[in-house]
Amino acid sequence: QLQLVETGGGLVQPGGSLRLSCQASGFALEHYGIGWFRQAPGTGRDGVSCFMTMDGNTYYADSVKGRFSFSRDNTKNTVYLQMSDLKPDDSAVYYCAVGRGCSDYHVYAPEYWGQGTQVTVSS
Repeated sequence: QLQLVETGGGLVQPGGSLRLSCQASGFALEHYGIGWFRQAPGTGRDGVSCFMTMDGNTYYADSVKGRFSFSRDNTKNTVYLQMSDLKPDDSAVYYCAVGRGCSDYHVYAPEYWGQGTQVTVSS
């Protein structure tokens, strides 16, 4: 069964940090674009970051550059989103996705989605 499972969301104060994890099962995270989207209440799903496995480049939305960092552990078939200096505007449900590549910081043609994990930034 092909699956992405996210963990690591939660409640954090402004300025705090969280690390989201996304583990793939049933397929290897290779030859794809892998990334993160987020969706706040009443808004659409927006791209946050995308990693292109073919060339190793990572792309970030301007709103998270310098604060969020993408990484991966091939031995665990897992990718991570380290989020620092979090702001209330970062509050959203975060989804990992795997697709055919990256279109800037968006996963292009996503084929697999995780179930989402809630991140709430509030004092």
